[in-house]
Amino acid sequence: MEEINGQDKEILENINTQETEEIIQHLNNPVTDLKPIVKKYLSSVKKVENEGNKFFFGDGNARVEIRVVSDEIIRVRLAPHGVFLDDFSYAVPVVDQKVTTFKLEELEDSYAISTNTITCKVRKSDFLVSFTENLTQMVMSEDDAPMHWEENVEFGGYYVYATKKCQSEENFFGLGDKSGNMNLRGRHFQNWNTDAYSFGWDQDPLYRTIPFYTGVHQQAAYGIFFDNTFRSYFDFGKEDNSKTSFWADGGELQYYYIHGPHMMDVVKRYQTLTGTHPMPPKWALGYHQCRWSYYPEKKVKEIADGFRSRSIPCDAIYLDIDYMDGYRCFTWNKSHFPDPKRMIKELANDGFKTVVMIDPGIKVDDNYWVFKEGKENNFFCRRSDDYFMEGHVWPGRCQFPDFTNPAVREWWGGLYKELVDIGVAGVWNDMNEPAVFGSGTFPNDVRHNYDGYRGSHRKAHNVYGMQMVRSTYDGLKKLMRNKRPFTITRAGYSGMQRYGCVWTGDNVATWEHLKIGNIQCQRMSVSGVPFCGTDIGGFSGEPDPELFTRWIQLGTFSPFMRAHSAGDTAEREPWSFGEPYTSINRTYIELRYRLMPYLYSVFWEHHRYGFPILRPLVMLEQENIGNSFRQDEFTFGDKILVCPVLEQGATSRMVYLPKGKWYNFWTHEVLNGESEHNIATPLDHMPLFVRAGSVIPEYPVMQYVGEKDIDEVMLNVYFADYEVNSFLFEDHGDTFAYEQDIYSEKKFIVKGTEYALTIEQSRDGLYTPNYELYNYNVIGLPFNVNKITVDDVDVTDYTLDERNCLRFKSNKNFTTIKIYN
Repeated sequence: MEEINGQDKEILENINTQETEEIIQHLNNPVTDLKPIVKKYLSSVKKVENEGNKFFFGDGNARVEIRVVSDEIIRVRLAPHGVFLDDFSYAVPVVDQKVTTFKLEELEDSYAISTNTITCKVRKSDFLVSFTENLTQMVMSEDDAPMHWEENVEFGGYYVYATKKCQSEENFFGLGDKSGNMNLRGRHFQNWNTDAYSFGWDQDPLYRTIPFYTGVHQQAAYGIFFDNTFRSYFDFGKEDNSKTSFWADGGELQYYYIHGPHMMDVVKRYQTLTGTHPMPPKWALGYHQCRWSYYPEKKVKEIADGFRSRSIPCDAIYLDIDYMDGYRCFTWNKSHFPDPKRMIKELANDGFKTVVMIDPGIKVDDNYWVFKEGKENNFFCRRSDDYFMEGHVWPGRCQFPDFTNPAVREWWGGLYKELVDIGVAGVWNDMNEPAVFGSGTFPNDVRHNYDGYRGSHRKAHNVYGMQMVRSTYDGLKKLMRNKRPFTITRAGYSGMQRYGCVWTGDNVATWEHLKIGNIQCQRMSVSGVPFCGTDIGGFSGEPDPELFTRWIQLGTFSPFMRAHSAGDTAEREPWSFGEPYTSINRTYIELRYRLMPYLYSVFWEHHRYGFPILRPLVMLEQENIGNSFRQDEFTFGDKILVCPVLEQGATSRMVYLPKGKWYNFWTHEVLNGESEHNIATPLDHMPLFVRAGSVIPEYPVMQYVGEKDIDEVMLNVYFADYEVNSFLFEDHGDTFAYEQDIYSEKKFIVKGTEYALTIEQSRDGLYTPNYELYNYNVIGLPFNVNKITVDDVDVTDYTLDERNCLRFKSNKNFTTIKIYN
């Protein structure tokens, strides 16, 4: 650093972390070709214009658009030379949400754009932008430096930058697919979808790009969504503890400020922009078994028989790339699978759905019908000099469809017809970062249609996988004729939840990866991607029996529950390690199926209302600063608290319970919240707690979803001396009829006192379940039961079991139940 002169230091003061090392190298090594970087900053505000809910501010050259999207969401865009790019986003289909009252006011030192909830101020002298909550006048987010940019001489356009103040006790959450600690404070990240085989703790980047985070300070929360698909970066106080920044290698500086004040509000409002996950087919919430690869047919049947003969529930078996003919997508290896339609039907008769993998690489082979169609229609990506983009993946030399072209998406979706016709129930899109052997991914100069808005691979890389699974989902939806598709994608961008679920990629069979996966799924959930899971047991490496069993326990409460492993590892089905592990694994998988109505109802709460499925402790109690650093525990929905065992040989663990009262799921012991408790954790015990006042619906154990007709639904009612609401959602389970209100949404209100308990039910929707009865299991009553009425009619047939649980039944259509001392 001694060789850098004063002028160079002045330049360095305006450079972000990512560039500093490169610039220092240049300044000390004049033979490099790197040119000095000069950033340009917004100066003072000289002009203000208004068009409806858009306000334009100019400094004589650059322009900034501030757009009121809703009472709680404001979008900011920067045009360095006054010309905005076309307003198009794969993440946000519709920008305007619900614009209500807003106004522009000129103050002495700034311009203020106010809604009913928040105020965005633009300071006149230096163009600094800030966001304030109207009720408390708390400044939630504010610029530390004016928005700035830098000319990109090589590619055209700009590098774009935003730097904001970081409050002294501010913590950050989200950003999607990142490993390491839940709290992002003090760390730096890059967004560039990457095939990260056997990734490690804090390795970055990974498979998906979600440039959305939530900041929490002074017990209030806000969000920033940086809707930019280029390679982007986030620094949460690593370079300078008083600053947080985000920037990108191209595109626009376009971000949404999303107000809370609670983390839950931020995530829900983010999902009004990017969408929620459609309701999956109910079977997709069952247990799934996968391996690279199960083949030939005899092996697949052996696996299926292994589940049914051992009475271990399972809904889906996967076929990895070896089911194909020479890894050619949409083909079958007839020596391994001579009659796939018959095999899939036989599996279906035994309750198994078949899920197959499809990759984007299409083998260059003029005798291969998919390649011929793509070539004849000019559907494959080209480079800037008009050569086709070619790279080697599993089939050998391949070309790749441009999924950002609507015509290509339509064609690709139609290619699934034969798979659908022979009974394939789900599709798994892999290698779609896109991954290319050797080079890692496509070169920057590959051209993309980008839905008519054009772009190089620099712009399209992070959305490539999202647009692939979009074409898959849309194609299956057409072909399946009102049946819900089940799709999985490895890569994606914000908004991908509208098209498919995800898993955390090629993990490793280690205790560290059990911890990583637990945090990743929670982080994905609070980043708007709820349907997420891990490769249970680890994809590579060899888990010991204890690790696999603890992973099954955690997987029971992952939205997507799938075991998967590489072909060079020992097989790892739930019975692979013998007893007592087989029995323990069976118990937890059975628990998954018992809780299916609860899990399904939580998914409805996400789809309909935008609630995350997994909720870390900081989301439950953001006012408790300690929760910003607790990352093991989470709730599935808002009623069941999951405390996984993540340490080898652990016989107990400390558990923090949020405010309120909580029942130990296994023992029914009542514990008080806002405190820690030491809970025993023998191998067959993962601590679970149920919020007092909850109604947890339960089905009988099934070997697969829909195996049995439901005669009655058990309602587990947990007493509380305060009022608590619970929900039960039911529908056909595999169609889109719920979009026409063909569903049943039941709301239960539980209110307890020292001498009585009341349960009220209300109903919405047009669907009528086939069963007629509720079977109640009332837990924790503090009084002796002398009278029960259902809609003012006495119930005489009731019992108390050995655990003092009250058991009785009623018609499903009750309005009010009263239980008296």
